[in-house]
Amino acid sequence: MSGRLLRLVCTAAVAAGTVLAPLPAAAVPEPSPAPEGRSVSQLLTDLQRLYREAEQATETYNGTAEKLKKQRADVDRLDRELARVRLSLHDSRGAAGRLARQQYQNSTDISPYVRLLLARDPQQALDEGHVIGQLARERAETVGRLTGTEKKAGELAREARKALDGQLSLAARQKKERDEVEKRLTDVEELLVSLSPEQVAAVSKLEQDGVAKAQQHFMASGAPAAESEPSREGDRAVRYAVQQLGKPYEWGAEGPASYDCSGLTSQAWEHAGLPIPRTSQEQWARLPRVPVKELRPGDLVIYFPEATHVAMYLGAGMVVQAPRTGERVKVSPVASYPILGAVRPDGAQAPVTEAR
Repeated sequence: MSGRLLRLVCTAAVAAGTVLAPLPAAAVPEPSPAPEGRSVSQLLTDLQRLYREAEQATETYNGTAEKLKKQRADVDRLDRELARVRLSLHDSRGAAGRLARQQYQNSTDISPYVRLLLARDPQQALDEGHVIGQLARERAETVGRLTGTEKKAGELAREARKALDGQLSLAARQKKERDEVEKRLTDVEELLVSLSPEQVAAVSKLEQDGVAKAQQHFMASGAPAAESEPSREGDRAVRYAVQQLGKPYEWGAEGPASYDCSGLTSQAWEHAGLPIPRTSQEQWARLPRVPVKELRPGDLVIYFPEATHVAMYLGAGMVVQAPRTGERVKVSPVASYPILGAVRPDGAQAPVTEAR
C-alpha cells in the first residue's frame, strides 16, 4: 500500500472515530452472572453465531433481491417487445385485408391466358398479368408475415406470463427471507438487552483478544508475503470505501447513507468503473481468486465457510468493512473473522507501478 494511500486511510479512520487495530486489553469489571448461567465465552459464541446467521440471511435476501431486479427488467423488456409485435400484427392484418379486397374487386372467371388471347392490346394484358402476379406474391408474403407475427406474439405472451409468475414467486421468497433476517436480528437484540454493561464489556474484551491472537498468527504466517501496489481501479475502489468510514451498517443497504458488507464492496468497485456481483457468495463464486499471501489493496477478503461476509483489503494486514448490525464502516484487522479466501475483481489489471 502506498504511503499516500495509507495516510489517507489513517486520516479518514481518525476522522470517523475508528481504530486501526484492536485496543489494548483494559481492566474490565468483574462480570455479573451470565443469563441462564452461561459463561462469557458462551455468550460470545452465542452472539457470534447469531450475527453470522443474521448476515447469512441478509446475503440470501440480497441475492434474491438482485434476481428480482433482473426478473423485473425481463418482464419490462418482454412487455415492450410484445407491444411492438402486436402493433406489427395489427399492420399485417390491415395489409392482408387490403389485398383481400383488391383481389375480390379484380376477380374474374376468365383465366389470364384467355384474357391475353382476347385482348385488343396484348402488351397491356401482359402488364395487367404482371400486376396480378405481383399482387399475389405480396399477398402470400403478407399472409406469411402475419402467420409468423401471430406465432411470435403468442410465444412472447407466454414468456411474459412465465416471467411475471417468476417475479411474483421471487417477491414472495424475498418477503420470507426479509422476515428471516428480521427474526435473526431480533434474536441478537434480545441477547444484547439481556446483558449487563459489565457482561457487554467482558464479551467485547474476549472478542478483541481473540481477534488480536488471530491477527498475530496471520501476520506471523507471512501472509501477505510483501506489500503490493493496487491497480488504478483498485486504488479508486479503496478510496471510495475509505470515504464511507463511520457510516452505519444496515442490512440490504448499498449506500450512500449506510451499507451492509457486500453493499460496500460492490459499490466501491462500481464507482471504480468495474461492476461486480452484489453478494459475498457471488463475489466468491464468480471473481478471480488470489492466494491470501498475494493480497493487494482493493482485493476482497471473504470470510466463513459459507462466504457470508466480505471486506476490502487496504494493506498492512488491514481491511475496511461494514461489520455487522449496530456497528459502522471501519478499518479492522484482516483476521477479524475466519478467512475463507480472497478474490481480485480487477484480476487482469496490472498494479499501478507496472502499468506506467
